[in-house]
Amino acid sequence: MRTLATQTRDVSALFDPRSIAVVGASDDPGKYGNWLAVRALAGRRPAYLVNARRPEVLGRKTFASIAEVGEPVDLAVVAVPASAYEAAVDDALAAGVSAIVGITASLGESGPEGRRLQETIAARVREAGAVMLGPNCLGVLDHTSGLDATVNDFVPGTIALLSQSGNLAIDLAQQLAAYGLGISRFASLGNQADLDTADLIEACVDHEGTAAIAVYSEGINDGRKFAAAAARAEAAGKPVVLLAAGRGQASARGAASHTGSMVTSHTVIQAACDAVGAEFVSSPREAANLLQALVRTTAPTGPRVAVFADGGGHASLASDALEEAGLLVEPFESDTHMRISALLPDSGGTANPIDTAGAGERDPSVFVRVTEALADSSDVDATLLTGYLGGYGEYSVDLAASEVLAAKDLAATVTQNQSCLIAQLMFDTSPAAQALREGGVAVYRHVEEAAWVLRRLVERGKRRPTGVPELPDRATPIQDGDYWNARVTLARTGVPFVPAARVETADELVTKARALSYPLVLKALGDEHKSDRGGVVLGIDTEDELLGAWHDLQDRLAPPAVSVEEMADLSDAVELIIGVRRDPAFGTVVLVGAGGVLTELLHDTQCAMGPLTPSDALRLLQQLRAAPLLDGYRGKPSVNLAAAATLVAELSQFAAAHPEIAEIECNPVAVTPHEAIALDARIILTPLA
Repeated sequence: MRTLATQTRDVSALFDPRSIAVVGASDDPGKYGNWLAVRALAGRRPAYLVNARRPEVLGRKTFASIAEVGEPVDLAVVAVPASAYEAAVDDALAAGVSAIVGITASLGESGPEGRRLQETIAARVREAGAVMLGPNCLGVLDHTSGLDATVNDFVPGTIALLSQSGNLAIDLAQQLAAYGLGISRFASLGNQADLDTADLIEACVDHEGTAAIAVYSEGINDGRKFAAAAARAEAAGKPVVLLAAGRGQASARGAASHTGSMVTSHTVIQAACDAVGAEFVSSPREAANLLQALVRTTAPTGPRVAVFADGGGHASLASDALEEAGLLVEPFESDTHMRISALLPDSGGTANPIDTAGAGERDPSVFVRVTEALADSSDVDATLLTGYLGGYGEYSVDLAASEVLAAKDLAATVTQNQSCLIAQLMFDTSPAAQALREGGVAVYRHVEEAAWVLRRLVERGKRRPTGVPELPDRATPIQDGDYWNARVTLARTGVPFVPAARVETADELVTKARALSYPLVLKALGDEHKSDRGGVVLGIDTEDELLGAWHDLQDRLAPPAVSVEEMADLSDAVELIIGVRRDPAFGTVVLVGAGGVLTELLHDTQCAMGPLTPSDALRLLQQLRAAPLLDGYRGKPSVNLAAAATLVAELSQFAAAHPEIAEIECNPVAVTPHEAIALDARIILTPLA
């Protein structure tokens, strides 16, 4: 087996340099060189300004090169035109700089020539034992070390923000700030010529000031390296929340098989996140919502949610939102019901949802007492507090003080009991809401967002990450992947097929068919779309019918050869599609789903990073919407799910050992009560192979 090779880069000089040089420092307030120089000079570490054309910038002496500084420089921030970038990096490396931040644009993103130059520069940086962030980035910041080598302000906090887009980073940081959360470290990834997402995640795993890691990516260079870094972060108790561009179907246009068209960049990234326990989101808003809960909320123990409101309307809408999210709002058992009833007026709702019926405006401490009762209840996994709390302060000064005190006590109760409580408040910016957040309670304005977050937390609790699979040793490459060769090759690896023979003449057909059992199937070879073009003839019961089918295929399609096969008994079978795709970044990706003619109609598929073990494959199959069919449905017998899982695992292991394979697809695979047998197969080789 080939284990994933990982190498942790030393980025200490990037986040906590002893000194910094701004190359391209400028007096022009419209240039990055000016903004960076102003911030560097305001910092607590020595800062040197480099400008070969001006003896002075911002009233400070400049140097023509870093080599002329005469003092050690750990970090060089380079903001010069693209034509001068290579020389600036060479100067920095010659001066012994350990880390370089490339603000300069118009390199790798400008076309083939720019990419070649960028790769040459990056190779030079690595050879020197240094690291480079960017180029085409907005810099780096570390609030824990006092480093500000970027051009925007970020509220200090405990979330590391790693982004390929400066604007997206600012957007997410602003939304986090609205929740009272801030940034521990910020790194703008830019073109990722040297340091990539995985390197920076690794750098945050052991960073004491970071509690969670937010990533925005427009392209992951090495998917398995990324997944391994995310797995390490998750194991260290630092959740990784990933927002990625390119999640639509456009990335799969032109894929040759069903597997290729269904395994989009979105499904691949989701599979990688599932494997390591990371969280995949679709917008900055989702990222901010989930991060608030991850850093503040104790994980729910299950899907049963108590709705705690101070108004019937909010109670009803919250219950609807939770149930639509797939969570349970069930009546309390008698003990919990009785305890809550003793705390509220007779007119209050106490069965779940809970309605305080005005008790909160008379005494806000009722929220604390009810929360304590719910924390002690064995039939509650999580609580959603919803409604008017935070608005009582408008009634009187005394109520304003009382509800803030109640919010602080409520948060303390949740923390002390290690219970899961999320709040959705009309007055989400009130002093009471602020007190809840400061006390460790996630607070949202919209009930749909609160319900969505609770669902994600419940799903996170159920997930059992498998980690990044090890790769098998590489096997001797295969040369041909057409149907017959795919069939023969995969059969040797253990994939079962019905008995068959390849024939090129009518006489050969008759002779070889006599060794098979009717009914038979005739398939035209040399046509990947044989089914759509009438190249598959089913249910052949006699030799005369067989010859008739042969002559019909020859007249219509003139195939160079045909495959004559026994026809599988599908009366108790469930048809699946099983495929493997080699993703450029993540490597082997496995797909299972409803197969046969239903493949494109239902789009009922699940994906995972491969290769898989049979137990991993079994879990994947059980996640299909069609899984009840596999267990027997409406009197039909259950099928041999273990055999199907074994076939998936063997196919994934084979594909992982053959990097020359772009895609493998077996569709359909008939899973019967006794076996799993492939009825069709296809292997697509990469152009280089």
